Amino acid sequence: MQFIDNADVMVTAGNGGRGCVSFRREKYVPRGGPDGGDGGRGGHVIFRATRELNTLLDFRYKREYRAQKGQHGMGKRMHGKDGADLIIPVPVGTVIRDAESGQIADDLTREGQEFIAARGGRGGQGNQHFATPTRQVPRFAQPGEEGETRRFILELKLLADVGLVGLPNAGKSTLISVISSARPKIADYPFTTLLPNLGVVKFNDYASFVVADIPGLIEGAHQGVGLGFQFLRHIERTRIFLHLVDVSDAADEDPVTQYKMITRELKIYGKDIIAKHHAVVATKIDAVTGKKRLDLLKKYCKTNHVDFLAISAATGSGIKELIGYLAGILDKATNETDRH
Repeated sequence: MQFIDNADVMVTAGNGGRGCVSFRREKYVPRGGPDGGDGGRGGHVIFRATRELNTLLDFRYKREYRAQKGQHGMGKRMHGKDGADLIIPVPVGTVIRDAESGQIADDLTREGQEFIAARGGRGGQGNQHFATPTRQVPRFAQPGEEGETRRFILELKLLADVGLVGLPNAGKSTLISVISSARPKIADYPFTTLLPNLGVVKFNDYASFVVADIPGLIEGAHQGVGLGFQFLRHIERTRIFLHLVDVSDAADEDPVTQYKMITRELKIYGKDIIAKHHAVVATKIDAVTGKKRLDLLKKYCKTNHVDFLAISAATGSGIKELIGYLAGILDKATNETDRH
């Protein structure tokens, strides 16, 4: 399935119906007077968050949406029917940004949360409203108002508790396949992961958390090298991210250089990602013949007060400790949120 996490859409609400010009005409009722009904309201265009979607793919094929018009007013004081609202489902985690101003209009983070993107035009009043002692035969009514037309940029930011970052082949996909039921594509060449993967990790009988595997960064990502910053928006919501560093003998760069390289790219991206709680995870320790590289990274983290863990997804070494560490950090973050 294609993963699309941004879209440009145009929405137009329905126009309001016209008010009616009508006069009562019945036998034995002379000079019945004006009885034109009001027009109905035009339909709104509404974005509604749903967990049944996890991509903005539908907006690639349809970019313009229009709600129903309001019905015109009728004689005998009958009001026109309101136009039906157009409900557009979007994934939970969708940020709706005004295309002209660039300002965030809404952030749909809960199931069923709605945002009225364009309001329908008000229906016009019928001529019954305009009769006065001096104007007893009004031969006019109000036209319906036009519905709003607006353009929005939709951005999907996946809702995950933990984000995995690191160079291509750092072991992110392998790790998420081991600790969850997710089955990402895994191979020994760069950019195996071309879209984010989500996995649910259960750490006891009743609790779990969500991990997002973010496609690998490389040096120069801020200039569009590799996949650039295309998917980094998906760790903006995470409460913690793990920086995976390959310490195996096969790694091209020493582990500290790897860590500094990706950290530099994260700082350039901004969005306060680097200020989030994060930990360094040394991966592929089963493929290490000497401890020099591992000890070098561990010492660097200790000096810079960064949490450090070491794992092997292939043998399972350190995996239990890693899950326990994440569960503890997330539980602490939840308790602090509850207190505030």
